[in-house]
Amino acid sequence: MGEFDFLIVGAGLYGAAFARLATDDGYKCLVIDRRPHIAGNVYTEDVHGINVHKYGAHIFHTGNKEVWDFANRFAEFNRYTNTVIANYKGELYSLPFNMYTFNKMWGVVTPAEAKAKLDEQTASCRTDDPKNLEEQALSLIGPDIYNKLVKGYTEKQWGRSATELPAFIINRLPVRLTYDNNYFDDRYQGIPIGGYTKWIASMLEGIEVRLGIDYLKEKESLGNIATKTIYTGMIDEYYNYTLGKLEYRSLRFETEYLPDTDDFQGNAVVNYTDSGTPFTRILEHKHFEFGTGKGTVITHEYPAEWKVGDEPYYPLNNDKNNGLYQKYRELAKADGNVEFGGRLGNYKYYDMDDTIAACKEDYKRITGK
Repeated sequence: MGEFDFLIVGAGLYGAAFARLATDDGYKCLVIDRRPHIAGNVYTEDVHGINVHKYGAHIFHTGNKEVWDFANRFAEFNRYTNTVIANYKGELYSLPFNMYTFNKMWGVVTPAEAKAKLDEQTASCRTDDPKNLEEQALSLIGPDIYNKLVKGYTEKQWGRSATELPAFIINRLPVRLTYDNNYFDDRYQGIPIGGYTKWIASMLEGIEVRLGIDYLKEKESLGNIATKTIYTGMIDEYYNYTLGKLEYRSLRFETEYLPDTDDFQGNAVVNYTDSGTPFTRILEHKHFEFGTGKGTVITHEYPAEWKVGDEPYYPLNNDKNNGLYQKYRELAKADGNVEFGGRLGNYKYYDMDDTIAACKEDYKRITGK
């Protein structure tokens, strides 16, 4: 028997949530992370009094009351609502696609006018079985919106032609015939007051955490420290890429403090949807928490092809990669002392609420509680 019941590799949201659930049930947990900080990719750091989303924008949203109640155990959430602006060569549009978008694009005013225009736009593009993202998008919103607001942004984000990307990617963007520019449909939405790092720290309260430890380099010395390991890193890296490398997209961030600018863009998130602009979006962090003080912090977000040593952000869930992932899952089934969880362990894009829900399900399965 080890010193701990669970060794949890990764101090991000999945690892922290699992550790909290287990600790509350009387298990002894050790959480480690190779980064020098907790909170994984939801990490926020204070820059001149502004909570900066270090690894890209994170907005908590969910329709799951149980998940929302769990999240609110560790922080009070503000009332932030994600209303994204799209900038296409200086033209500004509202996202997701709603009446503000349609009015700016076509001059329509009523839902009936917008529906008629959408029907006209999609008439020659409709398909019941879209084979790729481009076919899905054209079938959904037609060429005008697709070419200005979807194609360039998506191909920059994924580094591939829209005809090579799976159709389901575009399904996350709703189309509304109302003047509702809330990006999400979920009932609950907000950002923890004080930032995500404080939220995760509260979740990990009373639990031993060791930072700056690379599990894969220390695997031998950590091998007997716990009865079971919960691994939230890349499943292919865990097995030393024995079966091949899964594909991911990475991101590069350029963040700067502008002491003489109180408001840079008037919105937390502005997407740049033309193919000629090298970055995908600019974040202005003070707007996530309704900041009004002097100065501001902005981040330009650049997509990049992932390579070993980079931070993987988005799994590329095409048939080839999903097939390779299933082979790694077969390896994992034979490995009785380790369980894989989270975005990288499951090679699946999770929103934060999905991460908590999946963690709760995994915890029940592993412990029987």
